[in-house]
Amino acid sequence: MSLLHTGQSAPFLVRADEAEVLGAAPMSIRLLADGDGSGGGISASRTTMAKGTPGALPHYHEHTMEMFFIIEGGLHVLTGDRVVTARTGDFLLVPPNTQHAFATPEDTGVDMLFLMPGVARADYFRLIERIRSGTADPQEILASQEVFDNHFQPSPEWERFMSPDARTPSE
Repeated sequence: MSLLHTGQSAPFLVRADEAEVLGAAPMSIRLLADGDGSGGGISASRTTMAKGTPGALPHYHEHTMEMFFIIEGGLHVLTGDRVVTARTGDFLLVPPNTQHAFATPEDTGVDMLFLMPGVARADYFRLIERIRSGTADPQEILASQEVFDNHFQPSPEWERFMSPDARTPSE
């Protein structure tokens, strides 16, 4: 994986077998490119999640949008105060300051391309992996909210949706 920056003048190719891979089933993230952290470039990763897998908790970003392209499968996504389901071939853009979270449906996993322009995101994903493997404290995520522009806040809509008997998207 390499840093991408505004004004990049050379073509950029990341071979599938050269990308850094974090995690394993039920969720793995293949880091393709990372922004340079100065508001330039783009963070790009390919994420796979098994069916019925929770992903990111409710959060928002003050300075950047988040984009999801569903290569295969489906993804429930909290977008503000409603939950939508994106399916194969769908593209979803979540604007800055919009609370969002995601999880896969019970009937399908997902293979998706995840893009965030203008930010360095790979270190955030690496921190999550260290927390999953027990080599970092979960409090490090909360302490890094400003660094990664990842601000967590509760969502009654998401809590209701994630309850075992709810799971009906509003769109």
